[in-house]
Amino acid sequence: MDRPLRRLALAAFLLAALPLAHADKAVTPTAATATQGGYQLPPAPLQALVDAPRPPAVSLSPHRDLLALTQTPALPGIDLVAQPELKLAGVRINPRTYAQSRFSFGSDLWLLDIASGKDIRLTGLPQPLSIASSVWSPDQKYIAFNQVNAMAGTNELWIVDVAARSARRLTSQPLNTVSGRGYAWMPDSQQLLVQLRPQGQGDAPVGNGIPTGPNTQETKAGGGVKSIPTYQDLLHSEDDARVFAHYLTAQTALVDLQGKVTPVGEPTMTLAVRPSPDGQYLLRQRVERPFSYVVPVENFPRRIEVIDLAGKLVKEMAHQPLIEGLPTGNDAVRTGVRQIDWRADAPATLVWAEAQDGGDPAKAADIRDLVLMQSAPFSQQPTTLARLSSRYAGAYWGNGDVALIEEFWWKSRKIKEWRVAPDHPEQSAKLMHEGTSEDRYNDPGTPATRPDERGQSRLMFTADGTSIFRLGDGASPEGDRPFVDKVNLASGQATRLFRSEAPYYEEAQALLDTEGARLLTSRETPDEPTNFYVRTTAAKSAPVALTHFAHPTPQLRGVKKEQIRYKRKDGVELTATLYLPPNYNPKKDGPRPMLMWAYPAEFKSADSAGQVTGSPYRFNRISYWGAQAFLAMGYTVLDNFSVPIVGEGKKEPNDTYVPQLVASAEAAVDEVVRRGVADRNRIAVGGHSYGAFMTANLLAHTRLFKAGIARSGAYNRTLTPFGFQAEERNYWQAKDVYMTMSPFNYAGDIKDALLMIHGEQDNNSGTFPIQSERLYAAIKGLGGTARLVMLPNEAHAYRARESIMQMLAESNAWLEKYVKNAPAAPKAPAATK
Repeated sequence: MDRPLRRLALAAFLLAALPLAHADKAVTPTAATATQGGYQLPPAPLQALVDAPRPPAVSLSPHRDLLALTQTPALPGIDLVAQPELKLAGVRINPRTYAQSRFSFGSDLWLLDIASGKDIRLTGLPQPLSIASSVWSPDQKYIAFNQVNAMAGTNELWIVDVAARSARRLTSQPLNTVSGRGYAWMPDSQQLLVQLRPQGQGDAPVGNGIPTGPNTQETKAGGGVKSIPTYQDLLHSEDDARVFAHYLTAQTALVDLQGKVTPVGEPTMTLAVRPSPDGQYLLRQRVERPFSYVVPVENFPRRIEVIDLAGKLVKEMAHQPLIEGLPTGNDAVRTGVRQIDWRADAPATLVWAEAQDGGDPAKAADIRDLVLMQSAPFSQQPTTLARLSSRYAGAYWGNGDVALIEEFWWKSRKIKEWRVAPDHPEQSAKLMHEGTSEDRYNDPGTPATRPDERGQSRLMFTADGTSIFRLGDGASPEGDRPFVDKVNLASGQATRLFRSEAPYYEEAQALLDTEGARLLTSRETPDEPTNFYVRTTAAKSAPVALTHFAHPTPQLRGVKKEQIRYKRKDGVELTATLYLPPNYNPKKDGPRPMLMWAYPAEFKSADSAGQVTGSPYRFNRISYWGAQAFLAMGYTVLDNFSVPIVGEGKKEPNDTYVPQLVASAEAAVDEVVRRGVADRNRIAVGGHSYGAFMTANLLAHTRLFKAGIARSGAYNRTLTPFGFQAEERNYWQAKDVYMTMSPFNYAGDIKDALLMIHGEQDNNSGTFPIQSERLYAAIKGLGGTARLVMLPNEAHAYRARESIMQMLAESNAWLEKYVKNAPAAPKAPAATK
């Protein structure tokens, strides 16, 4: 899938759009005020946000003449979210379906013909439809999809016959999707490579609950300093290990279009298996004992092997040991074979990286990574394709003469892109781009790719082979203006084929021909939702609409959105998106209560930190998840206000985290008060995860806000001693930083009302539920004002409809009590001459 389409598909699952008219009259909240009680409902305008329809996910066919659209259903109920779930080795497993626990499933599937713009409906789809994933066959004749019904305990493989416009189940033997998608098309489109539940496997082992002895761990001196993140859902006993091994064990098999199953080797604890582009070999990664109680399955011992279609071992590429921690630093990696995959433009050639500095960024080294290749029959020594001064970050494969290799170094944020000739590795690499990951203004864009006849993603070339294409966000001081460029490979000169123009935000999703003459784009405005179009780049005429998704609720057309710019006192330029409710006139109606929402980000450059993000022309998609929801309740909203934490040169950003955080908040508050859209005495601040950490710190170190809403945060950094967010140093290397940044240490200084919401089953590294529990207890014990809401069966992001309703009810009641009904700021005296 093209990069923008992948982003849209994700957004379709995460965002719920519902415009609602603002009511000036206060709405009595229905949230519970008692500590205990059943699930509560927020006021009707907020309920409507939760139940609003969401846009479908979109997938472009290999021949680029059809779209597959998958409808996102309503949020699941708590009855589904509360289904049995195993938390083992960093994986959450539904034991009934032998699948990873997930709750975003497609509830409808249909096709759209790009030439005519007509929908194509399908027959034979299972009911109720519950699509976990779907993939086009390389020849476009079929779509395979994974039907998972958690309530029925089924996990099935289905295919759609595109010509017949009908669907059917391919095999009755259930899939195992505990690791990965569980199926992939073979290059000939006649078979699928699948992971099945082994026949006769039996039920999972059940312990009797009687310990056979203590669970012990031991470390030995001399192993060096290792960073071990605070992982969740780890194994705790041998009983856990046996259960995990049972659910991870799968039978690799080939399934043809008639449903015939041909096993490939014996069942193994398989992490991943991928066919070579010519379909003659399989690259398999499987887990071995011993397991670990301190790291997840990704760090367990594994064998990386090439096998044939009968399951016979052809070549062992690596036997990786258990990795319980890496050297300190975000640029640290494991030694040996890393990021191994097939070269997309060759029949059967493997490409991988190997660190040359022991994986330790603290060691001096001119060459950090080698990029190596080895071709079937894998008997020759590997060939060196590239020598990199930083870490290998992936490749785009075109043909034997052109591939693009990317490298990245986190410490400096430096990125490089090289052109290499894979069939002639002796030729010198050519530098195509050099910059930093923070510099959005000078980002040349992502190389455009498309699947070849074998389903492999390859660079798109012009017909004469002299140029490639790039699709970019087009960040600029006036906001994002997506573009498409044609780039000459010899000279590097870029010819702009398309750039989004006001008053639209239009983004190229894919090129429909080899010259960039026709594009599939998505287009939107603040009042018009995203729809898909076909645009001719040479013509000045308007693009032709393919879809006609209606505005989810026309009442929100009156919301005003403005991208605003202002400065921090140290001169750093800041950006935010200001939203005003419908029918609100600041000059006539005066300042309103405001909710501000943000997520801090670290930078190595003040110039990059000050770059504009976002676009004033994006659709006002009001989600239940963010601060914009409270536009429906009459609040003004400052969303995504910049909180850059800058550490230029050898300085570390977090060494001055608190003063930079406070300065950013002060600048934002001063700006919205200056504009007359916020009452200085009635402003709340909020955020999720690292934004919650920010919120608690702002309440601890300022009196700028009457209240805070902190969701699923971490507040005591000694509980994440081996780094957090972008912090590379461990606690023992930067004790003062960890202590100063922890709002838990300043709980007695939190004088304004803090609402904390947390999922009881938070699976995010670092944001254990105990973080909220301990901060709440500290504030309570020190006489502060706080409320703690723990959501049953919820992880880091909340899933159940009941949980989301409760989140909104609690937030609304908190804002009503401590912000909307707080005394307004006195009016400034009239100016005198």
